[in-house]
Amino acid sequence: MPTDALGRARRVRFLTCDVDGVLTDGKIYVDDLGHQMKAFSSLDGVGINLLARAGIAVAWITGSAAPAVTHRARMLNVAHVVLDAADKLAAWEALRKDLGFAPDACAHIGDDLPDVPVFQACGFAIAVPHAPATVREHAHYVTTREGGAGAVRELAELILAAQGATFAGMPPRAA
Repeated sequence: MPTDALGRARRVRFLTCDVDGVLTDGKIYVDDLGHQMKAFSSLDGVGINLLARAGIAVAWITGSAAPAVTHRARMLNVAHVVLDAADKLAAWEALRKDLGFAPDACAHIGDDLPDVPVFQACGFAIAVPHAPATVREHAHYVTTREGGAGAVRELAELILAAQGATFAGMPPRAA
């Protein structure tokens, strides 16, 4: 783990997540009636809950307007969700200012070009492995887990470990 990434993770108080390609595998399933379906990882859900328990705010910023995003956010008690965000940086700046976080206390995880302006503005930029090289080169850290397969959980554990958090109430890891 690069020391720089740990130092950046230590300062995180606010995490914003892209949805398609980060919280999902990026595939959009459309049925014969035009309804969208998305598959979310339960690992990421636990990671989001761990962050919330540690006092780290989480928000989602997505170009999607699919109702599935709102439903999943509600299930995880993610209070701040920006749908149909054509300009992710403007959405991120508005959230950050409303919630009172300095840019260096913010992290963003994304997988595509619309995330790069947020990467350049936040204190800790994270990409997933399948992100294009032009996106990964702007990240401070690239997860080992793919989007939709626990990438946000990996990031949550990294942030919490960097901040010295213990996982009280959680069962011990198996040997």
